[in-house]
Amino acid sequence: MEFVIEQGKQLHQDCSTLLLPALSIGNVGQLAVDLLVSSTRAERIGYLDDPYILPCVGNNAYGPISCGDLALPLEAYDSPANALTLVQQRSPVVQGMMIEFAKNLADFAVASGKKHIVVLSGLDFGRWQRIDMSSGLQTYYLSSTNSDGTDEYCEQLGWKRLQEYNPAQRSWKYLSALAEGNPLEENRLPFEDELEEEDYYPSLPFAALFSCFKAKGLKVTCLLCYCSEGDNIPDAFHLAEAACKLLRLSPENFHGDEGSKWLIPFSWKTVYGPPPDMSIF
Repeated sequence: MEFVIEQGKQLHQDCSTLLLPALSIGNVGQLAVDLLVSSTRAERIGYLDDPYILPCVGNNAYGPISCGDLALPLEAYDSPANALTLVQQRSPVVQGMMIEFAKNLADFAVASGKKHIVVLSGLDFGRWQRIDMSSGLQTYYLSSTNSDGTDEYCEQLGWKRLQEYNPAQRSWKYLSALAEGNPLEENRLPFEDELEEEDYYPSLPFAALFSCFKAKGLKVTCLLCYCSEGDNIPDAFHLAEAACKLLRLSPENFHGDEGSKWLIPFSWKTVYGPPPDMSIF
């Protein structure tokens, strides 16, 4: 993976936290990163070129008008005021190469001096085992702070550790071995057989990112919420708010739209495509 800095820009050494999405159902992680990039008024400092991510190109997602400033698949933004670097991913990883991609991102994080990695992702609502909507959307987490995935501060915030994380389970062990670069034969998954229910979560992108960042000795926290495909903007606000709580950021200082704390990305105005041509009616 090559990091290409834009002309006249630089990585800020005081941005010790890296926040990025894991591609998932509803693109909730990507939408939340969009919201944070826009609201913190983070500056694009460059892009990451990786052989394992599919190429794509689009228009600038944050400008007030369609100015023709190109957006690339993997871009880096710095918000020095919040000591935060944000990476936005806009295209999927080549099939079967998620671990290699995650290793490359972990190498970038180490090389750029990051200390804490925050991964945002949605989870399939259809697989939620113990549904509790009594207090609205729930935040789940997974942390490298302790071996069982728990973190005291996350618990204080009222979040629940992802129950499906079990470092002793075969898929999580296999994933950890791959991330460390020493897969053991006895840990090899029987891909010829049907995978069990407990093998599902370790197969998701957030799990690969978690394992690879952890293998590099970095502190990593995954923030997760269950959702369904559709209008996932409320889920994005939920994850963005959770990220701010974790990093002790105050959205009230973001100076968003019309007195709001959040600055809605310009691209969200056409998230479901442009409005119809009214002349057809």
